Amino acid sequence: MSQLSEELVEFRRDLHRHPEPAWREFYTTARIVDELERRPLDELYVGAEVLGGERLSVPDDAELAEWLERARAAGAREDVLTKLEGGYTGAVAVLKRGEGPTVGLRVDIDALPIRESDADDHAPVASGFRSEHEGYMHACGHDGHATLGLGVVDAVLDSDFEGTLKLFFQPSEELISGGKPMAESGHLDDVDYLLAVHLGLDHPTGEIVAGIDGFLAVHHFRADFSGHPAHAGAKPEEGDNAVLAMATAIQNLYGISRHSDGATRVNAGLVGGGTATNIVPEESFIEGEVRGETTELMEYMREKAERTLRSAAEMHGCEVEVTTEGMAPSARSDDAVRNAVADVAGTTEGVTSILPTDALGGSEDATYLMQRVQEHGGKAAYVGVGTDHPGGHHTSTFDVDEDSLGIGIDVLSGTILRLAEERP
Repeated sequence: MSQLSEELVEFRRDLHRHPEPAWREFYTTARIVDELERRPLDELYVGAEVLGGERLSVPDDAELAEWLERARAAGAREDVLTKLEGGYTGAVAVLKRGEGPTVGLRVDIDALPIRESDADDHAPVASGFRSEHEGYMHACGHDGHATLGLGVVDAVLDSDFEGTLKLFFQPSEELISGGKPMAESGHLDDVDYLLAVHLGLDHPTGEIVAGIDGFLAVHHFRADFSGHPAHAGAKPEEGDNAVLAMATAIQNLYGISRHSDGATRVNAGLVGGGTATNIVPEESFIEGEVRGETTELMEYMREKAERTLRSAAEMHGCEVEVTTEGMAPSARSDDAVRNAVADVAGTTEGVTSILPTDALGGSEDATYLMQRVQEHGGKAAYVGVGTDHPGGHHTSTFDVDEDSLGIGIDVLSGTILRLAEERP
C-alpha cells in the first residue's frame, strides 16, 4: 500500500476545513486548480468550460456571492474565482501520453449542510481540521474523493501509461444536479473507459467493490402550493388552505402503489408553510423525491407523484407548481472494467477483501457520466473503496480513514494502467 504523502494529507484536510455545498464549491475548485497547475498536465478546463446544458438547483445570486466571498477570504485565487462566477464550479484535467485509449476518472467535490461534531474524540477536532464553515461539513467523503483524484494523477505521471487520462472533478452531486451538465459538456464523448469512485458505503478499509450496481434512479422535486388567506377565527371559510393541500399531498404520496417490477421509493423530506396561527395559510411547499430500481420505475413514481400533488391542490381550491430540482438515471457497471478493477485489487497491498459487485441502494448522478460513455461505445464502472468511519454517511461524526486513500489511489491508478494496456 502506498503511503499517502504529507502533501495529499494536507490537501484533504484543507478541503475538510472549507466544505462548500453544491454549486458553491469556489474554494474547493480553486484549490484543485492550484494543485493541478503544479503538475505537468496538457489541458485544464475550469468552470463553465466543463459544464453543458441546463443546471438545476443553482442558488440565487446573493447566496452565490456570499460563498464566493468566503472563498476569497480563505485565500482562493482571484483569476480562478472569476471563472467560477455564477456557480460554474468544477474542473477537468487532461494528461496525454502517446497513442492509446482515453481513460477517465470521475470524483465529486461538494459538501453537505450538516453541522460537524465538536466532540474531542472526533478526529478532525483532535487533529485541528474540523469544518470552519459552521453548519456545513464533508459528511460523505468528497474531500477524500478529490484527494483520490490528485493522487491518481501523481501515480499515472510516475508510470509508463500510454494513452489519455481525464480527471473529472464534478460539482453538485449531493443535489443530483452536477452530473448531467458535466456529461453534456462534450468532455466524456471520447472516453473509452470511465471509473467513478466512492469511499465507504459501509465497506471497511481494505475492502474493494469492483463494480457497484443497484443505483436507484431518482427525481428531486419541489411543489409550491398557493391558496387564499383568510382570518382563521372570523372567516375561515373564505380561505383556501395551502397547508391542508400540502398535508393531503404528503399523505397520498406515501400511498402510491409500489410496482411489481422492482423497488420504488417516495419521500417528502422538507415541508413548510403558513405565516401565523390566526391566518389560513396562503402558501406551502414540499421538497421531496421519488426513486426507482430502473429509470422506468422512477418515471412511474414521478408521474404518480405529480398527479397526487395536482389532485391535492385541486381538492382544497389551491394551485401547485412542481419543479425539478435534480435527477439521475439508473446505470450498470460493465463487466470488462469490473474485472480489471478486481484483478488489480487482488495484487494491491492493503486490500483484504474484494467484492465483485454490490447494490448501492441509493442514487448517484455519476450515472449520467457512465451512460454518456456507454452510449458512445465505451465502458464504465462505479468502484467502492472501503474506509473505516466512526459515523455513518451524512452524519455529524463522519470521517474517512486516510490509510484507505492510499489503497484507493493504488487500485484506481493500477486499473487505469491495466485498461490502457489491455483494452478489454
